Amino acid sequence: MKIVLASNNPGKLREIGQMLADSDIQVVPQSRFHVVEVEETGLTFVENAILKARNAAAQSGLPAIADDSGLEVDALNGAPGIYSARFAGASAGDADNLRKLLTELKGVPEDQRDARFQCLMVYLRHADDPTPLICQGTWKGRITTEPRGESGFGYDP
Repeated sequence: MKIVLASNNPGKLREIGQMLADSDIQVVPQSRFHVVEVEETGLTFVENAILKARNAAAQSGLPAIADDSGLEVDALNGAPGIYSARFAGASAGDADNLRKLLTELKGVPEDQRDARFQCLMVYLRHADDPTPLICQGTWKGRITTEPRGESGFGYDP
């Protein structure tokens, strides 16, 4: 069975491909079908993942899987949330987003820096699927006062 991944991120393709390696599911990138990325206009991670999956399924004719994920910080009322990738601006990179996050949290005591990384994945059997399969993972933690580590990306630990 083939499914289209509603992403142009090679890292996501590799990760999802590895997760499904022992199955009969072949994950195909949306770029193979020249899928034009949809604007993420949803107000939640779920809404954005559904938008991306519907778009990829409609343009490819295959079942689709999509994710939307981001960081929610309690002291920032859930920000950056769905705007995690563009927290410091549309053309900002990971380092810019991290710098802005730490600036926003300057002066916030360590015991008030609770946060969680949310990952929502959606599977649609077809573009008009009325009952998407929705999976959610949450990684709870706390934001440090300065960056640590070198092997992650974005807000990853």
